[in-house]
Amino acid sequence: MTPSIIAIDGPAASGKSTLGAAIAKQLGYLYFDTGVMYRVVTCVALARAIPIEDEGAVTALAEQVKIDVLPPTANDGRQNTILADGEDVTWAIRARAVDAHVSPVSAYAGVRRALSAQQRRIGLGGHVVMVGRDIGTVVLPEADVKIYLDASAEERARRRYLERLARGEPADLHTVLREMRHRDRIDSSRAVAPLKRADDAVYLDSTGLTIEQVIARAMEIVRAAEKSNGE
Repeated sequence: MTPSIIAIDGPAASGKSTLGAAIAKQLGYLYFDTGVMYRVVTCVALARAIPIEDEGAVTALAEQVKIDVLPPTANDGRQNTILADGEDVTWAIRARAVDAHVSPVSAYAGVRRALSAQQRRIGLGGHVVMVGRDIGTVVLPEADVKIYLDASAEERARRRYLERLARGEPADLHTVLREMRHRDRIDSSRAVAPLKRADDAVYLDSTGLTIEQVIARAMEIVRAAEKSNGE
């Protein structure tokens, strides 16, 4: 039996989104990158001049803003179309300012409660590939397959640097690397749902691998679980 719930966790720019979308496409499953929800809250907070350090105000925003994740509505490289209260924020949530502020937002207990409940509801529907930082440990610990996708900080910074250049944004590799390491520290040390590998997750290091190689290895993990379920 093909695993119904697949959880992919890992640090920023490890390739989770690309891998999750590829697996979902091969299996005909829903692809859901939970990180976009935290990015939406961060993006809207910045746009509305809500201080990121005001936990109460940011939490209230997370409880109120309506987030929709849809199939792509434009042929511009997006994997989904993301709406915040009906406004297309697909690319706005990838801005450098959002990168710099999303970790503290995602560390707020109230924000995580508000968004995790929505994530869990969607995930338990099954036939889903869910991507994030605490899917296998907190949101869906009962996931049929758990993959922890990783890569060196240098490799992840290089990917994020090239991603920004491709979007026409100014970028400096050393600055991106410094930001990446800072975000890793915040994500791994936060008190609520810190980034960590679930005990039963399969570790997959994508450093030096092509996306095709990463997808192939991940599908081997999924097929192995499928075979195990059938025995």
